[in-house]
Amino acid sequence: VRHFAEQGCKVGFVDIADDAARALIADIGPKARLHYEHCDVTDIAALKRAIDAVRKALGPITILVNNAAHDQRHTVDEVTPEFWDNRLAINLKHQFFAAQAVYPDMKAAGGGAIINYSSSAWLTGTANLAIYSTAKAGVLGLTKSLAQTFAPDNVRVNVVCPGLADTPMKIGFTGRSGD
Repeated sequence: VRHFAEQGCKVGFVDIADDAARALIADIGPKARLHYEHCDVTDIAALKRAIDAVRKALGPITILVNNAAHDQRHTVDEVTPEFWDNRLAINLKHQFFAAQAVYPDMKAAGGGAIINYSSSAWLTGTANLAIYSTAKAGVLGLTKSLAQTFAPDNVRVNVVCPGLADTPMKIGFTGRSGD
């Protein structure tokens, strides 16, 4: 959000962390063209409403960055079907439905770009991250399929697969940085 805003872009974003979103907006400043929508991306109907609200506020959407995720550690024994479904919804499902929601704008504009975030966790086989790793491997498959599907309309779909980074979420799980 910050980097797009610094380049003068109109930026719409969704999050469940209202306080963090408000702090970011205040930090970026009033000259930026920002629109924030509270949204739990696991609620696909709410995600579609939030995207519609961004579109209404800022106009057609031609760039999408799918980066919502949660890499909650879990043992195999504590996984329930409900937890499995929730983690896939947080780490994979929303990426498809967000792309589906913005694709008509991109097609009408003659092109666009979708950036899906994955993770190196699925490549390295990180312990106690079976669901996250599964979802992030799925992001690669989703990206390749959408890239082929959307290419005739000049819509690029790419994946970013970062390695481990010291984020507040990661430090909260491990209790330390530098792992």
